[in-house]
Amino acid sequence: MTYISQTCATAPSRPSLIAGLTARLAVWKQRRALKALDDSALNDIGLSRRQANTEARRSFWDAPDSWRC
Repeated sequence: MTYISQTCATAPSRPSLIAGLTARLAVWKQRRALKALDDSALNDIGLSRRQANTEARRSFWDAPDSWRC
């Protein structure tokens, strides 16, 4: 007799509401921190003040896919 040890395959689940909110909060915090950096720190990471301000003004839900959990 054959036993199946796994359940049926299902579609990948979507992130939970809490996980989505947590990710958005992280984006918001990162953008606030970016805006607070001084010009020397921005130069160290290869950004201008203008680029940092442009990124900081973006909405918290407007995040690249690579930032998402």
